[in-house]
Amino acid sequence: MNVSHANEQEIDPVVWERPQMRQALAARDMAAVYGLLQRIGISQRHIAALTAQSQSEISEILKGRQVMAYEVLGRIADGLGIPRGYMGLAYDASSARLVGTAVSNHYGDSDEDEQVRRMLAHAAQVTIGVATGDSEEWAEPLAPVETPAPHRIGMADVEQVETVTRTLRALDYKHGGGVCRDAVVAQLAWSQRLLHATCTEKVALRLHEALADQHNLAGWTSFDVGLYGPARGHLARALEQAKHARNSSLAANVLYRMGRVHLHCDRVMDALRFFQLGQICAQDASCERTVAMLCANEAWAYALLGDSELALKSISRARDELARASARDREPPVWVSFFGAADLDATNGMVYAGLTDAHLETAEQLLTSAIESRDPSMTRSRAFELTALATVQLRAGDLSTGITTGREAVALAAQIRSARIIDRLAPLEDAATRRTHNCDAQGLARSISEVRAA
Repeated sequence: MNVSHANEQEIDPVVWERPQMRQALAARDMAAVYGLLQRIGISQRHIAALTAQSQSEISEILKGRQVMAYEVLGRIADGLGIPRGYMGLAYDASSARLVGTAVSNHYGDSDEDEQVRRMLAHAAQVTIGVATGDSEEWAEPLAPVETPAPHRIGMADVEQVETVTRTLRALDYKHGGGVCRDAVVAQLAWSQRLLHATCTEKVALRLHEALADQHNLAGWTSFDVGLYGPARGHLARALEQAKHARNSSLAANVLYRMGRVHLHCDRVMDALRFFQLGQICAQDASCERTVAMLCANEAWAYALLGDSELALKSISRARDELARASARDREPPVWVSFFGAADLDATNGMVYAGLTDAHLETAEQLLTSAIESRDPSMTRSRAFELTALATVQLRAGDLSTGITTGREAVALAAQIRSARIIDRLAPLEDAATRRTHNCDAQGLARSISEVRAA
């Protein structure tokens, strides 16, 4: 492991170079930074000692409290040994790269004739092998130049925004937010500029709806890579835009995603409130599929709170609502189209797994059903379900099957750019580690530890 143990004074600088950590630092998302440190063995106590913060402050930040004061951010950077520029706290070369003001290239600061002359000379040198450039510069972005935006837009322009969102969402489902989050955020920057164009009122409302869904995806992909602060910011904007566009179905979907962020962060009561607010919007939209999705996740929250009666009641309602949605045979909105029988089984499987061990057999049946009916394009969902199924099997004492399933889950998780998947491997690692007398279980635990530390 490239990190000092908790009783040592310093953190190995290589930690700050990892892509996920660099993203969190660039966004000044200290909850994500501290969470990543904990994942590789740095305790809250050690973080507190290095940053001159109390453990209660560290705990609050991990729960989502944002650090805004420049002075505090500087103290954290200096205490942990983070290069200040990685957090945009000093205007050095790395800071410039992070905020997008890359070093000037050879073609953007002269007239066209001069640009062509330089480019031709450079091409000749590279072609004959005289010059290949500085390889360290290849990782640096070129100076940003905005694409010209139209002065007037119509419905076709909005449909293009929607098409891009659908395409990027498919990449998120298959490969994880780490593959497409930057593309979503960059596309969003372009899409928002369309708000300055002239258009009809009908086009404007559709544009706000499209922007709401793009912020929705930006928030979800941010969440998937562990950037919880930016995730909350995008989802808050998505909710505002959805309400402005008078789209209650989309607003309900955003509230569902807000709930999932907080469920993952162990803020279960907060998650429950978001799910319940979402049900209000879903009912206003007469969208049974969204109601089913929110009730299923409400059941998950109740299970984590230990309330089996309300959990099972919410499961029952979720099944009824999805049955009604299927009976209507109406094309669902794109943002909730993923939620079908497989997702209901998967969520309900998590509910039963969260109850007593007496429910493990039901949990295994539901998770197995979800995996068998899972669309091949939903790779990340399959990884979640395999991980949960393996954990249930190990808890139930079916070591051979659980280890086999666990290996499949770990192999799939390693292929997907998702911090959530890595986090969700923790219970499986714990279940495998507990089987101290089984060498295969210990091997599974070691492979999970390697994936989580990578």
